[in-house]
Amino acid sequence: MLIVSPELSIPEAELAERFIRAPGPGGQHVNRTESAVQLRFDAAHSPSLPEPVRQRLLALADGRITAAGEVVIEAHAHRERERNRAEARQRLVELLLRALYRPRPRRPTRPTRGSQERRLAAKRRDGAMKRGRGRRDWE
Repeated sequence: MLIVSPELSIPEAELAERFIRAPGPGGQHVNRTESAVQLRFDAAHSPSLPEPVRQRLLALADGRITAAGEVVIEAHAHRERERNRAEARQRLVELLLRALYRPRPRRPTRPTRGSQERRLAAKRRDGAMKRGRGRRDWE
């Protein structure tokens, strides 16, 4: 069970792990061991996710999501399989936590009269400075 928050947890059956060879430089040992982990979570069809959380997650994980709606996280920073596995799970938890809380809607506001006047005064000042840069008579 992957516990995300008190109100959300993901059963192990919904997570699929595959161990692969880590990319990058290394000695003879790195070519033989499969220490990197590829964690897959089918967000589009998961019964554990409430619908608003599913929508936000699919919008958040744009580069890590497949066409079928699976979130794919690869971890290969560590030499040990277990540490990579823990890191992949932690990154999935962080992604789910970001999707759990809905953002506050933005309320449109109008600029204040003072800010409008300051902006227009700055434009007049800049325009006057540019007009003063005209062609010199002695050249």
